[in-house]
Amino acid sequence: MVRSPAVARCSALLAATAVLAGLVATAPPANARAGTATSPEKTPVAVGYGGAVASVDADASAAGIEVLRKGGNAADAAVATAAALGVTEPYSSGVGGGGYFVYYNARTHRVSTIDGRETAPRTADAGLFIENGKPIPFAEAVTSGRGVGVPGTPATWERALDRWGTESLRTVLKPAERLARDGFTVDATFRQQTADNASRFADFPATADLFLPNGQPPEVGSTFRNPDLADTYRELGREGTDAIYRGDIGHDIVDTVRQPPVAPNSPRKVRPGDMTEADLGAYRVKDQAPTRVSYRGLDVYGMAPSSSGGTTVGEALNILERSDLSDLSPTQYLHRFLEASRIAFADRNRWVGDPAFSDVPTKGLLSQRYADSRACLIDPGKALTSPLAPGDPRDPQPCGSKGAPAVEGHEGPSTTHLTVADRWGDVASYTLTIEQTGGSAIVVPGRGFILNNELTDFSFQQADPAVPDPNLPGPSKRPRSSMSPTIVLDDGRPAFALGSPGGATIITTVLQVLTGHVDRGLPLVEAIAAPRASQRNAASTQAEPAFVRDDLVKLGHKFSDTPEIGAATGVQYLGHGKWLAAAEKVRRGGGSAQVVYAKPRH
Repeated sequence: MVRSPAVARCSALLAATAVLAGLVATAPPANARAGTATSPEKTPVAVGYGGAVASVDADASAAGIEVLRKGGNAADAAVATAAALGVTEPYSSGVGGGGYFVYYNARTHRVSTIDGRETAPRTADAGLFIENGKPIPFAEAVTSGRGVGVPGTPATWERALDRWGTESLRTVLKPAERLARDGFTVDATFRQQTADNASRFADFPATADLFLPNGQPPEVGSTFRNPDLADTYRELGREGTDAIYRGDIGHDIVDTVRQPPVAPNSPRKVRPGDMTEADLGAYRVKDQAPTRVSYRGLDVYGMAPSSSGGTTVGEALNILERSDLSDLSPTQYLHRFLEASRIAFADRNRWVGDPAFSDVPTKGLLSQRYADSRACLIDPGKALTSPLAPGDPRDPQPCGSKGAPAVEGHEGPSTTHLTVADRWGDVASYTLTIEQTGGSAIVVPGRGFILNNELTDFSFQQADPAVPDPNLPGPSKRPRSSMSPTIVLDDGRPAFALGSPGGATIITTVLQVLTGHVDRGLPLVEAIAAPRASQRNAASTQAEPAFVRDDLVKLGHKFSDTPEIGAATGVQYLGHGKWLAAAEKVRRGGGSAQVVYAKPRH
């Protein structure tokens, strides 16, 4: 018999309380506010009142906390945190990218979403990345104007503030503007990511001038300033997003995409893109209903297509719903987690794309009936073999698969995620990206931000003529994403929220953290810290070195090593106005969890 949700949540909360007993949660010290060259210390967990912020970066979390402390709500703080991440995490996010915003409104008790995914130019077609009958080499497509999509991040910020915020864009950008102008302290992760991209960055003068001072990555402990980005934020605050979609910043973006400013002595072949100012002017975010599934009595909300996150996490949870994961051995729990992921990815690869261009069977993929028809494929004593053929959610058949397997596309492991809650109970779960670590590597001259390479998330060509591919390029089309910002409600009130970066591993990371917390009773910060594995309907499962696999190998699972999977953050409501913020302990140098006040204020 499956453990009741009330008992499961009580166990998780008791465990969290035990782990967190004695911890002191404080706001950043006065001499470590966002905008100074002394960054706040990172801590992976914080408990307190007045709201909470969790991100990968201490300066960014502090920016969100500053807005909450001054009376802003979760939407205001999420935009402030995201803008600050554009300063300190410029290789993962920024004005030149896009993302997905999931929001719980405590006044209406409703979850809503914003699809701020980048779009292809209106001239794009299925042959966008085909030359002379062959696909362009992936690396060449990444570092090019051809791979740049119309940015959606600024429009997402504006829409979130219009729908739920209490502050102006100008106000919430102030902490990030100050941070860009005054600088932040370079850490080992920032330096290493710069070094990893140095050969690409060196080929673009504006990028090299910003990120390779004196031709080298900035030293750990040095102060990194980006005055051009500070000016960009100031202009955005003054003029609104029209500065990008109809103004001077947008004009500079288009010029850069169409004529990438390559160093004269560079041997790199950099293809131009075909974005126009009309493409920018036509861009719109999409307000759309979230995905929703019931799991152990909780309501799990996520992002609907064009992201595959909500449907794939949701299908996997529905597959696992019939199993009592709480009473299984660690091996059997992980076996079912990996198999549910494998099956859900088989369906994701076949069915999910931009619903404006494909008939995506979202309702079928999220139905319990369909999940049950797929769950019977799981054998407790033996792993399935991949690639596994998809099922048909329009016509579920017991243990049925139909047609040839669909191929998973390529998604970069970058991106960033932030999670915010406020004193009124609003919650924001926001994943944003520029795709590859370092995006296209092309900084818009004089503007201080890197352009995305999101269009490389499209399939470059149809892998099998017999298998339809919903993720081929098209005019104004959104490429499929795996971003999975998630909010979980208990009886209509927030229980917890989470998300992660990591390309296609985002889906498996969210699934593993969620089941670890709900089913296995791990405190949220420990569920985030647990060693990870990612099975995506591939012959082998990617796994971190600490992931225990010996008994899984005996069941037929095959593994390949990867140093790190994802960098999750989350918030959890503990009752009586008390919030827990949780972030990574080690991955990406550790994350930053902060709360407004350590103790209640009366």
